[in-house]
Amino acid sequence: MIVSDILPAFQPAFWLWQEQVPNHSGLLDLILRASPIAKFVLLVLLVFSVASWAIIFTKARVTKLAQQQSAQFLQLFANSNRWADLHSGSGTLRENPLAAIFLAADAELKTQGRLNLEAVQRAMQSTAVDETTRLEKSLGWLASTASAAPFIGLFGTVVGIIIAFQGLSQATTSSIQAVAPGIAEALIATAAGIAAAVPAVLAYNHYVNLIKIMAAEMDSFMLRLLNFIEREAGQ
Repeated sequence: MIVSDILPAFQPAFWLWQEQVPNHSGLLDLILRASPIAKFVLLVLLVFSVASWAIIFTKARVTKLAQQQSAQFLQLFANSNRWADLHSGSGTLRENPLAAIFLAADAELKTQGRLNLEAVQRAMQSTAVDETTRLEKSLGWLASTASAAPFIGLFGTVVGIIIAFQGLSQATTSSIQAVAPGIAEALIATAAGIAAAVPAVLAYNHYVNLIKIMAAEMDSFMLRLLNFIEREAGQ
């Protein structure tokens, strides 16, 4: 018996198996077949996700530069014995909050006829608030994405399931095969919402904690700088 004689006997079983095996569509096919509302939800989530990743990468660059230059500025501060030495060495380290505080104190001292430490402290505190606000810029978008994206995705899923069951009610036969594709398409919105929210919430918590550490470092530096000014004035 040759192969050509065996194949016809297996052809009915092969076609029956092919009919029973579901046609697994790819993720892109599910998105393309989704309802207009689901596609709009996915587009909104894509905007949230792209904006969040842009903020994450921007904040990573800004905070890394601020940390590096702050460490260098603290080293310069520790090695400086005179105000003039500190001022001349800070020219290349202006991209950090500590240098901004120092420059605010220096500007206030230049306007004073007589040393007033309280005025210098107020000037430094005002600059510290401005620097903290600058570092916190755009973090609100990450918080909004983390809290809103899952609900936006859930909205798309609920609408998709409603549409799927409406189609099932109009179909001639009721089976899981009839409603499963619609539910699968609807669940993509929830998955997209979670995918947009998780990086946003992780990045938000990371940067909030990092900015708290930098704010504490600014407070400590202001006290040390006040002592430095007082020692400089007493010499």
